[in-house]
Amino acid sequence: MNQVTRKAYAKINLGLDVLRRRPDGYHEVKMVMQTVGIFDTLTFRKGQGKEGLPDISLSVDSKELPCDKGNLIYRAAELIMETYGVKESVDITLKKNIPIAAGMAGGSSDAAAVFHGLNKLFGLSMSLQDMQKLGVKIGADVPYCIMGGTALSEGIGEILTPVAAPPSASLLIAKPDINVSTKFVYENLHADTLKEHPDIDGMVKALQEGSLEGITGRMGNVLETVTIKKYPVIRQIKDIMIANGAENALMSGSGPTVFGIYTGKERAGEAYKAMEKLGLARQIYVTEFV
Repeated sequence: MNQVTRKAYAKINLGLDVLRRRPDGYHEVKMVMQTVGIFDTLTFRKGQGKEGLPDISLSVDSKELPCDKGNLIYRAAELIMETYGVKESVDITLKKNIPIAAGMAGGSSDAAAVFHGLNKLFGLSMSLQDMQKLGVKIGADVPYCIMGGTALSEGIGEILTPVAAPPSASLLIAKPDINVSTKFVYENLHADTLKEHPDIDGMVKALQEGSLEGITGRMGNVLETVTIKKYPVIRQIKDIMIANGAENALMSGSGPTVFGIYTGKERAGEAYKAMEKLGLARQIYVTEFV
C-alpha cells in the first residue's frame, strides 16, 4: 500500500466543566465531547526521503498553518515513526476545512488522523489504546479524536468513557472572524471561584435516554465566563441562533465557535440565512452529529 486518505472530523463540547487547576498547571476537566460532520482531509503517501533517510514532508493548503514541527501533524508523524522505528519516508497533504483556532480540535483531529493513516500505510498494528497512549503526548484532545463519537472526558481530557450518541439533529456552526488562544482562556479562568457548573452527569443520563431536550437543557461551558467577556460577539451569535429556532446554543471548547442545535434541517437553514445576513461570522456551516 502506497497511499492512504483519512478524514479528520471536528468536535464540539455539549458540556464543558473545569473542576480545578492541578499543581502541575493542567486543569482537571469533565466534559462531553461530540464529533460533527465538518472534516479536514489528509492524504499519506510513501515518500522518497533524503539520502535514503526517513523523512516527513508536509504540504498544507492554508497559509495560516506551518508545515514543520509547529504543526501537530508533523509532530505526530515524527513521534510515531521514532517510536515504531519506521525507516521509510512519508509525504502528507492536508486539505483544511475545519476552522482554525476555533475550539473545535482541528489540530488534534488532524494529529489523530496521522495515527490512523500511518498505522495503515506502514502496517504498524497499533491498537486504539496504543494510539491513544501515544497521542496524549501530542495533546490532551488527541486521544478523544483518535476514538471519535460521543464520550465523557475526564482528567486533563485523557480519561475517556464512550457514551450513547445523541438523537439525530441539525447543527448550525458559526465562527466569528477572531482567533482565541486556549492558553489565554485557561490562564484567565479562576476555577475555584466559578459559581455555576454544568450538569455533566445529567447530560450523560440524557444521552443514554436519547432525550434531545435533556441534552439541550443541560448545555453549559464554564470557559464562556472568560471568552465572552473578551469577545461579546460570541454572546450575540448565541442569541441569534436561539432567536432563530435553536433548542439551545453554546460556545465550543475555548471558543470562539458557537453551535446551535435544531430539530430540523429546514430550521437550521433559515437560521444560517439570518446569520449570514448579519455578517457576524464568516465561517458558517449546517451539519449534524457523526
